[in-house]
Amino acid sequence: MKAVSEPIRIAISACLLGKEVRFDGGHKHDHFLTDGFGRYVEWVPFCPEVEIGMGIPREPVRLVRVGEELRLVGSRSCEDWTERMRRHARKRVKGLGDVHGVVFKKDSPTCGMLRVKVYPEGALHGQKDLGSPGRDGVGLFASAYLEAHPLIPAEEEGRLNDARLRENFVERVFAYRRLRTLLDERFSIGRLVAFHAAHKYQLLAHSPVGYKELGKLVARAKEVKASELKEAYAAGFMKALAAPATKRRNTNVLEHILGHFKKLISAGDKEEALTLIRDYQAGLVPLVVPLTLLQHFLRQSEDAWLAAQTYLQPHPKELMLRNHV
Repeated sequence: MKAVSEPIRIAISACLLGKEVRFDGGHKHDHFLTDGFGRYVEWVPFCPEVEIGMGIPREPVRLVRVGEELRLVGSRSCEDWTERMRRHARKRVKGLGDVHGVVFKKDSPTCGMLRVKVYPEGALHGQKDLGSPGRDGVGLFASAYLEAHPLIPAEEEGRLNDARLRENFVERVFAYRRLRTLLDERFSIGRLVAFHAAHKYQLLAHSPVGYKELGKLVARAKEVKASELKEAYAAGFMKALAAPATKRRNTNVLEHILGHFKKLISAGDKEEALTLIRDYQAGLVPLVVPLTLLQHFLRQSEDAWLAAQTYLQPHPKELMLRNHV
């Protein structure tokens, strides 16, 4: 696959960039995002609480469950911000659609994606003894964004401390940019076939079932309307990559790649590679170790199909994400 020139744009909770927009006038600067990943992206910051006029500093807000509905209310005043936030979110998420990923602030009643605290209805009336809040909420702004843009890679900054989830998110961001290039620039069945072939091993590392289903779709591409084909492939592609790669599936892919060199390398080289693959599978070395040797073999070969595999470098090596998985 050819490199794409479109800049990577990432929507992000502004406090994670070090902007002092939190309720207490502080920030939650994330240095991996700004100092590492930030070298490759253009940030598109947002802070829905400030954007609807809550001010800095401000009274903290929280989610309160009223029947089947979540309300966004002040923690002391019980002022209800729900409708103002929903109106703002409907407009704002449209403007944040032209991005390749989004990073939300964890635990936020507006931006949290997972396990946000939800208080019982008594919180609306100033009741003090509320017990422990539930942890099953989604922030109102995040919920609106995820509903409007289900294909765009999204993650919370807290989960990015997990090396496997971090690598998966960055991998999806770069894959989504390539997908957008395919869909937006001179789309054709031929280009779709080439795209799918180049992502074979990357997809297999994440979801063999997803790869198989996408293959069936590509095989009958001429029977499907272009608009429906693009929509179905995009949905299946991003769904497959959303499943983090596992050691077992990576090991399977590494062994398949090694098979490409059976006529090129010596028995000793093959045994060395197999040993490193087994060491990776056992958790003794990171993924980058067997991959480095396989890429050395690739440079000696003339396998253009394998050289085009996105699995070999799904994101900039300078991020060193595969040094930790």
